[in-house]
Amino acid sequence: QVQMVESGGGLVQAGGSLRLSCAASGRIFSRYAVGWFRQAPGKEREFVTAITWSGGSAYYADSVKGRFTISKDIAKNTVYVQMNSLKPEDTAVYYCALQVSRRSEYEYWGQGTQVTVSS
Repeated sequence: QVQMVESGGGLVQAGGSLRLSCAASGRIFSRYAVGWFRQAPGKEREFVTAITWSGGSAYYADSVKGRFTISKDIAKNTVYVQMNSLKPEDTAVYYCALQVSRRSEYEYWGQGTQVTVSS
């Protein structure tokens, strides 16, 4: 069983920063990438950022480019998202997910962590 556990959410004022963590555990035989998604109330879930596990290539949604930075610690099986210059529109539940191969969907999801940015 694979588990993805997010942490680091909270309440912050606009312009502030947070760092989210996503720890992967369990019987993980393969991993291609870890992605972060978010879902705001009344909106569909959207892609935020992702990083490939071996090469470390990073991808960002246009809305977070230049403000968010994704990184990984292979020894800790953990992926981080440093979120700077936060805006009220970043308020959402943030989820991390594991993609086990390049051609697969994101299969394993965490429970999410709430990020609230006040104006």
